[in-house]
Amino acid sequence: MNLRTLSGSDFPEIETVLAGPAGDLTVTGISADSRQITPGMLFVAIAGTKGDGASYAADAIGRGAVAVVAGHPLDLAVPVLTVDHPRRFLALSASRLFGAQPATMVAVTGTAGKTSVASFTRQIWAAAGLGAAQIGTTGVISPNRNDYGSLTTPDPVALHRLLSDLVQEGVTHAAMEASSHGLDQSRLDGVTLSAAAFTNLGRDHMDYHPTMEDYMAAKMRLFDTLLPKGRPAVIFADDAWSGKAIEAAVAAGHDVRTVGRAGNFLALKRVEHFRHKQMIEVHHEGQIFEVDIPLAGDFQVANALVAAGLAISTGVAPKVAMAALEKLVGASGRLELVGQTGQGALVYVDYAHKPDALNNVLTSVRPFTTGRVMVVFGCGGDRDKGKRPIMGEVATRLADMVIVTDDNPRSEDPATIRSEIMAAAPQAREIGDRAEAIRFAVSQLVAGDTLIVAGKGHEEGQTIGTTVLPFSDHAEVRKALEELKQ
Repeated sequence: MNLRTLSGSDFPEIETVLAGPAGDLTVTGISADSRQITPGMLFVAIAGTKGDGASYAADAIGRGAVAVVAGHPLDLAVPVLTVDHPRRFLALSASRLFGAQPATMVAVTGTAGKTSVASFTRQIWAAAGLGAAQIGTTGVISPNRNDYGSLTTPDPVALHRLLSDLVQEGVTHAAMEASSHGLDQSRLDGVTLSAAAFTNLGRDHMDYHPTMEDYMAAKMRLFDTLLPKGRPAVIFADDAWSGKAIEAAVAAGHDVRTVGRAGNFLALKRVEHFRHKQMIEVHHEGQIFEVDIPLAGDFQVANALVAAGLAISTGVAPKVAMAALEKLVGASGRLELVGQTGQGALVYVDYAHKPDALNNVLTSVRPFTTGRVMVVFGCGGDRDKGKRPIMGEVATRLADMVIVTDDNPRSEDPATIRSEIMAAAPQAREIGDRAEAIRFAVSQLVAGDTLIVAGKGHEEGQTIGTTVLPFSDHAEVRKALEELKQ
């Protein structure tokens, strides 16, 4: 593909350069990482928080880059395209380079629930006989793969390479998570969306976004910039920020479809909570559906309805979608029942690592807990420090026993992180070693109790300094339960 075709017509500021010989250059690939450049590739210099990619342009040229894209003029030995938005250029060009993507793509944004919604949407599509995949925090799942991953929204080159591969596998429908970072950094630009969704908004990523309003604005880029006008926008109606999301979607000219207790597309009329399931009544266009969802937690009902809204909005018959909800399998580490004691006390692992998520999971288990609600959690290092005392307060208010431990301390002192949580949870027990904290909590369980091990969910490692050590909450819970039997 030549540079002119790769660049498209989205950047009129470089039309003059592309009209000359530079536009005829053959480009074999594209990358924003100079270390990935091989002869014939295009290097895109991205300005980040830790430096300007332009400083690596010479290295990229030395490795064979035939041209460079940057946000400001550079004096180099190869043609330089100066564009206003290099990140967007990278995404759109990657889309053109790899070409194919599943015919039906949907994206879901929000603070909590993205992974579950993407997973549930995939499962509903699959139940309808469609070739379906999901992309997000827990990796990539399709009919032919189950690849563990760690990035909520992959970088554009990796994403479009993946989408092309999925098409080759026969995937026609794909659901992906849209993080605020990914949206703000234009990683989803170039993905052609059939529908999009919003779950909720709570405090998170305040180390990246200056205010909650900025955080919300980044989320709403999914509606005001990426989703083509007139397409379905599925919005959970019962969140404090739902009104803002609806306003943004309406202003962008979308077909707004709300779900939940205040929903007009899928209206939730009744919920009955049980230990391992929830019975719900949903109204849709004059039809009444009674559904048993095999998952615990009010938030899982919300996630299921958003997923059903996306599936129905992309062609699945409502009856088929509702029937599929009865066979849902929860996403790994999302209020996942890992085991129980001989007395029947339940132990769940959940990914909750922000205040609203912790609030939701602790609230969700209370209706079926006849004994104590117990929680083991910590907070990650090098992240939003302001949420630490907030999470301590939430845990103390909603749980009967709180154990503060380490999460992923990264470069911070673990004891300092724990002390910042404990400042708002003075009655909590502090056990720094996470495995020991889990063992202690399990040893305290009696009949009727429910234990939540929160914060890491599906993760299979613990980051201490720059080292990722093998660690699984699932494995530690199972080990502790086995020890309890002895």
